[in-house]
This record gives sequence, structure tokens and C-alpha cells, in this order.
Amino acid sequence: MTVARIVRYHHELPLDFDQLLLGIHVDARADRMLDPFTQRFHQVVDHWTTRPGFSCVVSYDGREPTGFAYGAPLAAGREWWRGLLDPAPDPAVTFGLSELMVRPAWRGQGLAGRLHDALLEDRPEDLVCLLAEADQPRVRARCESWGYRPVGPTRPVAGSPAYTVMLRRLRPTSS
Repeated sequence: MTVARIVRYHHELPLDFDQLLLGIHVDARADRMLDPFTQRFHQVVDHWTTRPGFSCVVSYDGREPTGFAYGAPLAAGREWWRGLLDPAPDPAVTFGLSELMVRPAWRGQGLAGRLHDALLEDRPEDLVCLLAEADQPRVRARCESWGYRPVGPTRPVAGSPAYTVMLRRLRPTSS
């Protein structure tokens, strides 16, 4: 299977955009749909799509959506790495990569990497940060292959899984 195109979305979202993401989520996380944290994904989508600077890329095979990645800039002082690094990175304007999902039928073809790169292309922030589930070593290894480094553990909200905070520079420092 080949993915014909990747489409960018920002704050001008099409009608039922949340349903588009939720449909991919249900397929990508079918093995976890009984988990209460997984069932709250619609709330996560609502939260992120209204954040300033929200950006999303969706891949399509023909008309069928096959995966997505999204995020937004993190507020200064509330970056996910805050409190885990001393000294703090400088400069430290950070983009939070919140979600990256690929439907099972399209996995193993490099689509996650294409979505990742498309989302981060032309981002103005200094850093990108993501949370990798601590019990998913293959996901963490993939993130490390993309240039991320682990900086510490976190459990961002009650009921969430344990995560590893991972950080990567988007561009070299000027010094």
C-alpha cells in the first residue's frame, strides 16, 4: 500500500475533523479501547485542536485516512521537560508533539516517520518534545532513531500511563 498524500491542517479545520481523528484512533488503538484513559481520547482532541498554534498532518491512501500527527507550541514554563533538565535548554521554545498514530494496515512502511517529518517541517520552535509510553520500548527506540533523547519519566494526568519525556532540537543553537 502506498500513501498518496499528506494534508496539513491548522485552526481552519473541516467539519467533523474530530471524527476523522477519532476514526483513526479507534483503529490504531483497537487493542486498548477498553482502557478508560484510551476512551478519553475525544477530550484530548478537543483540548489540542483549540490550542494556539495547533498543527496536524493527516495521511491519505486515496480517500481513506491512514494516520495523523499533531501538536502545538507548549506554554513557556509548562514544557513537558521542565523540572527534568538542569540547566534548562537555551533557547527553549518548545513544540509539543502530542499524538502520532498510523492505522495497522499501513504500519511498517515508514509512514510514521513521514508524518513526523511533515508535522515538524518549518516549525519555528527551538525544540520538539514528546511523551513515549514507558512500556513501549519499540516506540522509544523509533523516537531515538529520529534524534530524540530521553530526559525523564512523567505521568502527566491521573489515570494516564507512565511516559518517558523525549526531547530533540529542531535546529542547531546559534552559539
